[in-house]
Amino acid sequence: MALVGIIANPAASKDIRRLVAQGRIVPDWEKVNILRRVLLGLQAAGIDRVVAMPDGARLAERARDDASLSLALELLELPVTLSEDDTTRAAQRMGELGVSCLVTLGGDGTNRAVAKGCSAIPLVAISTGTNNVFPTLVEGTLAGLAAGLVAQGMLEHRGIVVATKTLEVYVDGQRRDLALVDVAISRERFVGTRAIWDLATLHEVFLTRAEPAGIGLSSVGARLAAVSLTDPGGLHYVLGEWESPEAGSDTGSSGEPRPPLAAKVLAPIAPGVIAWVPIARWQRLAEDELVPLPRRHCTVALDGERAFTVAPQQQVAVVVRRNGPPVVQVEAALRQAVELGLFRQ
Repeated sequence: MALVGIIANPAASKDIRRLVAQGRIVPDWEKVNILRRVLLGLQAAGIDRVVAMPDGARLAERARDDASLSLALELLELPVTLSEDDTTRAAQRMGELGVSCLVTLGGDGTNRAVAKGCSAIPLVAISTGTNNVFPTLVEGTLAGLAAGLVAQGMLEHRGIVVATKTLEVYVDGQRRDLALVDVAISRERFVGTRAIWDLATLHEVFLTRAEPAGIGLSSVGARLAAVSLTDPGGLHYVLGEWESPEAGSDTGSSGEPRPPLAAKVLAPIAPGVIAWVPIARWQRLAEDELVPLPRRHCTVALDGERAFTVAPQQQVAVVVRRNGPPVVQVEAALRQAVELGLFRQ
C-alpha cells in the first residue's frame, strides 16, 4: 500500500521580507485550501493513506475536514516546538515509515529542513514561501495527482524525478550544515531576524542554481551566468562595495579609490525591489570542489536565513554536491501519465 507524506509549514511567507519588501503572504486558510486540493488529488490517484506533520496551526487536520475526502489522514506522534526541527524530525520519521512521495508546502528553508531529515524521498514541493527557488508554484490538485502516481510506482522516474544539488558548509573540517539553493556570508555578527533582505550586508554568495526568472540571491547570480537544476556545479560571486549617497562615484566608504568591479547587474533582489548590484568577482563552481573562505567574523546564512556565526579563528569552506532530495516535475509527470493512458478507462 503506497504511503504519501505531507509537511506544511505555517510560518512560511511570514518573515521580515513581507515588511521590508513586497513579499507575498500566504495566510493559513489558503494553505489549508491548498492542502485540501492536494488530498483530493491524492485520493483521485488512488491513495488511501496519508501521514502528516503536526503543526501549531493544525493545517493538515483542517484540510482533512471535508465530506468528499475518504482517505485516512494520520498525524505523526511528534512534539510541536514551532521550529524547523519539527520539519526535520517529521521528514526523518517519514523516511523510517517508508513514505513513497512527500508533498511539502513552504519555501526554500522548509525544504532545506526536510532534506536534513531525509533526502531520499521524492518531493512534490509547492511554493508558499517568500523568495522561492527550490519549490514551484503548482496547483494543489495537480500536485496531489502527480504525488499519488509517483508514490504508487505508476510512472518511470527517468525524466520526471530530478536529483538536486546541495551546498555543504564545513567548519574546521567538519560538516556543519547544508543549503539547497544558496549560502550567503553576512558581514553581521548576529543571527538577528534571520531572513536576508539587505545585500549590502553580504560578503559573498554560493549558489546551486542561478535562475534568470527567480528573485533574490539566485537572480543576482543568474545575471552573470544561468545555472539550472540539472546543470553541473554551481556559481560563486563576491559582492563589491555599494555606492553611498555621501561618497563620490570614484571613492569607497573609506574615502579610498573604489576597487574596480567585475560587473554591475540589475536584479530583483526581493519582491518589488530591483537594484543594481556591484559584483567584485565571480566564478562557476565544480561539483565536489571544496572552496575555503577568508577567515573573519561573519554569519552564515542558509537558503535566505542566517543560521550561525563564525569567528576569525575558524575555517569555513563550501562545496556543491549532487546529493539533494529528488524532486518530482509535476508537468512532466502528468504528461507521462497521459501517454501511458492512466487517465483513461
